[in-house]
Amino acid sequence: MAFIQPTLVELRQQAAADIETYLPGGDARTRRTVSGVLGQALAGAVQGLHANIQARERNFLPDERAEAEGVERWAALLGYWYLDATAAAGSLAVSGSSGAVLDAGTRLQYSDGTVYATTADLTLAGSSGSVAVSAQALGAAGNLPAGAKLTLLSPVAGINSTLTVEGSGLTGGADQEDLSALRSRVLSRLRLPPMGGSAADYQAWALEGHAAVTRAWVSPLEQGPNTVVVRVVCDNEVDLIPTTPVLDAVLAYIDSQRPVTAEVFVVAPVAVPLDFEIQLTPDSTALRERVSSALQDLLRREAEPGGTILRTHIAEAISTAVGETDHVLQAPAANVTHAAGEMAVFGSITWL
Repeated sequence: MAFIQPTLVELRQQAAADIETYLPGGDARTRRTVSGVLGQALAGAVQGLHANIQARERNFLPDERAEAEGVERWAALLGYWYLDATAAAGSLAVSGSSGAVLDAGTRLQYSDGTVYATTADLTLAGSSGSVAVSAQALGAAGNLPAGAKLTLLSPVAGINSTLTVEGSGLTGGADQEDLSALRSRVLSRLRLPPMGGSAADYQAWALEGHAAVTRAWVSPLEQGPNTVVVRVVCDNEVDLIPTTPVLDAVLAYIDSQRPVTAEVFVVAPVAVPLDFEIQLTPDSTALRERVSSALQDLLRREAEPGGTILRTHIAEAISTAVGETDHVLQAPAANVTHAAGEMAVFGSITWL
């Protein structure tokens, strides 16, 4: 039976009753008597002890009731800590005069004030070229999509002042791991202790390899004997499909942990957009947004490489949207099953 912590009022009443029992004729229920003051002080001290004991009990195990203190203590015991933030990186398209030089360390700025710097020297062989760049501050704020414009902080002779993000964008930037993610890793470590290279080990290593990685799946023997394929996604990024720098970081970390006999492949799932056709009752912009959020949450919880998205779960997710009284789900018309390596991602919704 759970212990129910008494309130301060209850403790005061209990202290007063005890004092009056052992001091017959005394009045311990008012603060205007010596015994009353002593009863009030005793009740306050006892309440503090109860609160201290309750806090220690709450942080005894690193489950959902634990605060940062409890989770961090367990993490330190297991050799874990918050994953460090990382800086976004990628390449920029440069234009200017042939022979113009752009030195490594040249600083640029995005419209929101984020500062970047080139990480390699560039000499234009013609009127255009490409140069590597990384954010000067760590965190997800440095990620930018392809086509974003950066401006040189100081003019460079022969180089146009506006440079354009190319390729898959500036990616790989991630904020420091938060308490929830650290807690999840600690609990996973306790539930699935290291087994010298089990599937659970590879999943744990993948989550430790880069702060942006939020989920991982392991497929032993997919590429033959002594092979392990690890697929990861980054749910908190604009595109959950990880970029090459993230995959490389995860592979490097797993290589530092894995058994020497295993050959490891860290790859991104193949994104397959899942489109919907829905008729809502009632139909409103606000309800459409809530349904869209519910479907995105469903895919985050249930989508996995080679997995199946159940049509009944789609209908259930739509029904959970606040304000929905009825709906007709025209598409998908059946369960959606994906091939190995393919994974459902949110596509579009056609409102009927």
